[in-house]
Amino acid sequence: MSERDGSSAGGGTNIAASDASTWLAAGEDMPLLEGIRTTRAIRRLKTDPVPRALIRKVCEAGTFAPSGGNRQPWSFIAVTDAERRRWVADRYRPAFHAYIQTALEAAKDPPYPEAKRRNMRAAIHLADHLHEAPVLLFVAGWTRRGQPQTQALFPAVQNVLLACRAVGLGASLTTLHVTFGKEVDEWLGLPANCPSCAMLPIGWPVGRYGRPQRRPVDECLFYERFARRS
Repeated sequence: MSERDGSSAGGGTNIAASDASTWLAAGEDMPLLEGIRTTRAIRRLKTDPVPRALIRKVCEAGTFAPSGGNRQPWSFIAVTDAERRRWVADRYRPAFHAYIQTALEAAKDPPYPEAKRRNMRAAIHLADHLHEAPVLLFVAGWTRRGQPQTQALFPAVQNVLLACRAVGLGASLTTLHVTFGKEVDEWLGLPANCPSCAMLPIGWPVGRYGRPQRRPVDECLFYERFARRS
């Protein structure tokens, strides 16, 4: 079974089927810690459309994030229309290429880690093909005392990413759109006191999920006080 058929959704859920009951069941049997350990940024996406039932499902997962006073400040705006996606991509692409230029220069140095080069290639691919991503999901939230409530919004973002993993969708987190944030927020119809903080390109993945490389937890876990490692 391919990823498009849903082998990565956990338990063999056939998410290629079109009936609503299948979408409702997708990802429900994904073990939590397995999902956490194997959720990585998927920046190469197929152009196949994503059913609205699945967009709703992953955003629903976002609504179970914690928030101070249970204020639940989040809003999710899924941009799926091709012309509107291109509008975003046409602004994102030059901003991204300006942003990554310093890293590209650093990558010319032979000792530069190959893993970082791979990450850059994937990020460049996403920027150059952003208009092809079937869903551009913006996460926005009401301000409190004039300040964004990112302490609630980014846990909601992580929930969405984990839910995408569970149902077999590919996704990644980017905040680069904030470089033209006022323009895009007005274009999305967001009021001034509900700015967006993140954009998640979502689609069916090219490639597979897997366990990303991480430094051992014992290198970053301390008890009682921080101590420098020798």
